[in-house]
Amino acid sequence: MLEKIREGSQGVIAKSILVLVILSFAFTGVSSYLGSSSEPVAATVNGEEISNSALEQAYQSERARLEQQLGEMYDALASNETYLASVKQSVLERLVADKLIDQAAADLGLTVSDEQIKNAIINEPAFQTDGQFDNDRYLALIRQLGYQVNSFRDMMRVDMTRRQLVASLVGSEFVLPGEVNYLATIQAQTRDIRYHVVDATPLLEQVSVPDEEVDSYYQANQHQFVRPETVSLDYIELNAADMASGHSVTDEEAKTYYDEHKVQYLQPEKRLAGHILVNFGDDDTAAKAKADAIYAKLEAGEDFATLAQTESDDTFSAEQGGKLDWFEQGVMDPAFDSALFALDEGQYSDVVKTSFGFHIIKLLDVQAGSTASFDDVKQQIVAQLMEKKAVDQFYGLQQRLADVSYEVPDTLSEAAQEVGVAVKTSPEFSRDNAPEPLNAPEVIKAAFSETVLLDGMNSDVIELGPNHVMVVRVKSHTPAGTLALEQVKASIVERLKQDKANDIAREQAQTLMAAIKAGESTAELTTQVQLTRFDQRIDNAITTKAFEMAQPNAEPVVDTAALANGYAVIVLDKVNTAETVDDNLANAIKQRLNSQYAESDYRAVISLLKAQSEVAYSPAE
Repeated sequence: MLEKIREGSQGVIAKSILVLVILSFAFTGVSSYLGSSSEPVAATVNGEEISNSALEQAYQSERARLEQQLGEMYDALASNETYLASVKQSVLERLVADKLIDQAAADLGLTVSDEQIKNAIINEPAFQTDGQFDNDRYLALIRQLGYQVNSFRDMMRVDMTRRQLVASLVGSEFVLPGEVNYLATIQAQTRDIRYHVVDATPLLEQVSVPDEEVDSYYQANQHQFVRPETVSLDYIELNAADMASGHSVTDEEAKTYYDEHKVQYLQPEKRLAGHILVNFGDDDTAAKAKADAIYAKLEAGEDFATLAQTESDDTFSAEQGGKLDWFEQGVMDPAFDSALFALDEGQYSDVVKTSFGFHIIKLLDVQAGSTASFDDVKQQIVAQLMEKKAVDQFYGLQQRLADVSYEVPDTLSEAAQEVGVAVKTSPEFSRDNAPEPLNAPEVIKAAFSETVLLDGMNSDVIELGPNHVMVVRVKSHTPAGTLALEQVKASIVERLKQDKANDIAREQAQTLMAAIKAGESTAELTTQVQLTRFDQRIDNAITTKAFEMAQPNAEPVVDTAALANGYAVIVLDKVNTAETVDDNLANAIKQRLNSQYAESDYRAVISLLKAQSEVAYSPAE
């Protein structure tokens, strides 16, 4: 989870963190930890339920990830209902796997302490400013997610416990040098080929597709022409974030707020710490004795910085004479923190034991606490007051929206007029391709509910997020069915013509291949020497086939390869063994093998846990 937050924390905070937490926790089935409910379940794992809403949230998150990753290609994939069904099933399997891992970790007694979670938070760059933990930034980020400190800590505990188990199972894989060298040699191999392309494009003029064939194809492949149930919605949206810009805050209001809340702008005292660290090693007693000996040298008058350089096991700070950094109270290990804030400037502590080892801590400098000036925080206060005014306005409008949309349930016009916003209309969409902002599971559930879809009434007020709500009603509805032949005839004709042209190209390629083998061909062949596996100069299908062909002996090897628009005849003349193996290639292969082995181990563990468990899937709706 923290790795994801780190990667995303540089962008628009609210959006980035939301996406990252979804990616990290959506597949954990977090809702199952929040208590039981009567809502339908997608699966049950040893008696623990995975709710439909958890599955839907994870599914929508995965779709968002795929859309971002695949770009324009995603639109083509999303139009295939079979593909989307497979994505949803894979998401459910991930939820089941996470549940199995969580249960296995609990059975093994694996735990993550509060101290480990605290250290993970403190050392997380996403929560740091200028390399130091920033508590205000931490609180702001998790509040953007709608979490309190305790709930965020609990989520981290689940995530860290799961990773603890998974890492212990799949982190022990290794790859032998011989494996890497063998595969790298194969990978670096090149081939000398000749080839001739039989293009199917000119052959399209030679073929025709009778209506009977079109109709037969349509009747035999109707699963390809399924039209999902779709709706178009009218909707009203209220979002406090959009209202803030409509409010103004005077200097007097901002100054009054500052005077009444000065305690919020206290900048705490910071202390510059130095230390000499002795690691525990294999013998705590010996480590303590070494720390006591260093302390005795300090008492005898030796210089702290000099001893840090020669004796400290913290090599980084040792180079700086033991100097660490500025710390606020409550940030470091409790024992370290207590010792540091009990010192006067220039003093050093007794030997202090923490989870990292034995320390002798010195207070190098003190930065006294102060109150930020009004000018320094004015813009922050103005933004807060604008947001507060927007939220106050939002709550009033939300209640009026709820009342009017309920009292006049067969139109949104009166509710829109009452709250002063326009009624928006969406394009038609199915359950699986709703546009923003309608792609929230709550909106989709309401849009296809009996009240909205069949009775034609306004929905209840739907909460999309903090201070963000919506009411929807159906504008139009198209039941699921099969596209009419007239709607798909052109595409069927095009497909069948291409198939027939490719068949002719295949026959010509087969004839040419036979002639080449008999030494009777006069066709012009293109020569390509030193062809690599990832060569972009020729069609990838030709390259792939060339590296599938057997090594030639006295005679060249000849074969054909299907192209997107025709066929190719390929003559393999020679296989060139790699003389040297590039280090970058070898490292890449090693990493790939490690990843494959780890993935294989993980799948084996999940399969074993699943075989030993009771996993029940609810029938698909």
